[in-house]
Amino acid sequence: MERTFREQLFVLLLSLSVLKGDCRYMENNEISKDELYSFFNSELKRETPEELMFRRPLRCLDMIAVEGRFAFTAERPQLSCAAFFIAEPNEVITVDYDGVDIDCSGGDFITVFDGWVMKGEKFPSSQDHPLPLYERYVDYCDSGSLRRSVRSSQNVAMVFFRVHNPGSTFTLTVTKHINPFPCNVISQSPEGAYTMVIPQQHRNCSFSIIYPVEIDISEFSLGQINHFTKRSRPACAETGDFVQLLGGNGIDTSKLLPITDLCVSFTGPTHLKVGCDNTVVRVVSSGKFVSRVSFSYRLLDSQELQTIKLNNVEDFCFNN
Repeated sequence: MERTFREQLFVLLLSLSVLKGDCRYMENNEISKDELYSFFNSELKRETPEELMFRRPLRCLDMIAVEGRFAFTAERPQLSCAAFFIAEPNEVITVDYDGVDIDCSGGDFITVFDGWVMKGEKFPSSQDHPLPLYERYVDYCDSGSLRRSVRSSQNVAMVFFRVHNPGSTFTLTVTKHINPFPCNVISQSPEGAYTMVIPQQHRNCSFSIIYPVEIDISEFSLGQINHFTKRSRPACAETGDFVQLLGGNGIDTSKLLPITDLCVSFTGPTHLKVGCDNTVVRVVSSGKFVSRVSFSYRLLDSQELQTIKLNNVEDFCFNN
């Protein structure tokens, strides 16, 4: 491929669309691509002893995969900053403010977003997130001491911030908590296995793999389809309960290309190779049944990517 999603991630971060439609661009950040990519390595978690709180400075542009305390002190005006947080698929993230000394009346802000925003796209999409978009933004200057702790709905969250005066400072404490029924996940790893379960809830859940992968769907059960005969079986979208496989180069699932829909319960492998930089397994649930899908995935090598380059999905990914 000409550019991996991780390379696109760096580029997208530099053209980040910031808080509530105000487009500002990242500049004068000292973080390198190699530093940014390193935060996707799950081995980083092993650096933090359980009995100690990990501490380090927070950068204007940052990616954080560990629990700890992250202090920011401005050496100069920083007008467009963002920190991205990611946890394991079965975890959610809490961000606590502490030691905040910024000038809210002068235009400074610290805002936690429930999810990720990159290049104007949001994960989870508005279709898949349980909260309306305006409730996913929590601004320190608006809430002050009333709400100094914010918990995400999924394994990713982010913080936008802007400060004008040198010496402005704040500290973020990041902790993780087990989520018994994860819904909407970004995978840190290009390989793994996962089972997504929606326990009779009317919602949509997406598992996003930000690499080109081969995906094996080994099992899924969606309950209601067993009530239909083959002759009366409706289209997947009409059933209200189905699985979608999506591909594309962005993070908003509503803007990705539908590759296939699955709505017939089965046990047995279904193999698909997706050359896109983002591959998503999305479960649509009516809430009437327990929906369950199990799958594994692995990174495609360069030879495999060349082999499928003429595939329609691959063309779509390269041209968008």
